[in-house]
Amino acid sequence: MEVLLVLLIVAILNGCLTYVNSILEGLVSMALYAETYMDTLLGTNGFTQVFEIFLSFGISLIVLKFLKKGFDIYILWTDGDAEIDPLKLLTGFFKALAIAVSFPTLYGWMATIIEDMTNRILIAIGLGHNTDFTSTISGISSAGLFTAIVSLIFFICFFLLYFQFLMRGLEILILRIGLPLACSGLVDSDGGVFRTYIQKFFQSTLAVLIQIVLAKLGVALMLNLHVFWGIAALMLAIKTPRFLQEFIIVSGGSGNPMSAAYSGIRLVQIAKGAFKK
Repeated sequence: MEVLLVLLIVAILNGCLTYVNSILEGLVSMALYAETYMDTLLGTNGFTQVFEIFLSFGISLIVLKFLKKGFDIYILWTDGDAEIDPLKLLTGFFKALAIAVSFPTLYGWMATIIEDMTNRILIAIGLGHNTDFTSTISGISSAGLFTAIVSLIFFICFFLLYFQFLMRGLEILILRIGLPLACSGLVDSDGGVFRTYIQKFFQSTLAVLIQIVLAKLGVALMLNLHVFWGIAALMLAIKTPRFLQEFIIVSGGSGNPMSAAYSGIRLVQIAKGAFKK
C-alpha cells in the first residue's frame, strides 16, 4: 500500500515539476506587465485604451481640482489660507501633470531595473539556470512515503504562491491604471492620496522581486531534497507582502510627497549597484 501511495504521489509530482520549470521563467514580467499576458489570452488590445481613458480622466480631474482649489482659496476664502503663495498651488498642479503624463516611461525604467536586479540576484546565488528534474523524481521515489507527502505539501504551497503572483500582477496593473487619478492629490499641500498610493505601489513591486527569488530558492532546495527548507522559503514568499508592511510605513506630516517615490527608486538603484560589484 505504501509503495502504491509513493508511486501515485511521484506521478503527480512528475507533472508538477515540469509545469513549475515552465512557469518560473516568466513570473517577473508577468507580474510587472500583466496586461500583456491578458491581452494575449483575450486576443485583444483593450488595456492600452484603458490606460488612455484613465490618463485623460486623471488629467481632467487634476485641472478641475486645481481650478476649484484656487477658486475656494483666493476667491471664496473658504479653503486654506488666502495668504499662501499661489506659486505653491501652481507647483503642485504642474507636478501632478508631469507625473501623470511621464509615469508610463518612468514605470518602464523601474520595471527594467527590477527585472535586471532579479536576474542578477538569481545568477549570484546560482539559480539563473534551468534544472534537471530526473534525479529529483528518483530521489523522492526512493526516500519513502513521508518525503513524498512533504514534497506534495511543498507543491501545494508553490501553487498558492503562483496564484498570489497572478493577484500581485493584477494589483500592480490596477495601481498603474489608477495613478493619474492619484496624482490629483499632489494639488493638495500634504500630497493627498498620492502619498499612500505611491507607497503601496513600491511595496507591491518590491514584493515581486523578493517573492520570485524566494520561489526559485525554494524550488532549488526542494530539488536537492531539502524539502523543509524549500517549504520555509515558499511560506516566507507567501508572507512577503505582510512582511514588507512591517517596515514600509507611510510617514505622516506635510513633507514632500515625492520623497517616497525618490527613496524607492534610490533603494532599487543602490541595490542594483551593489550586485554589479
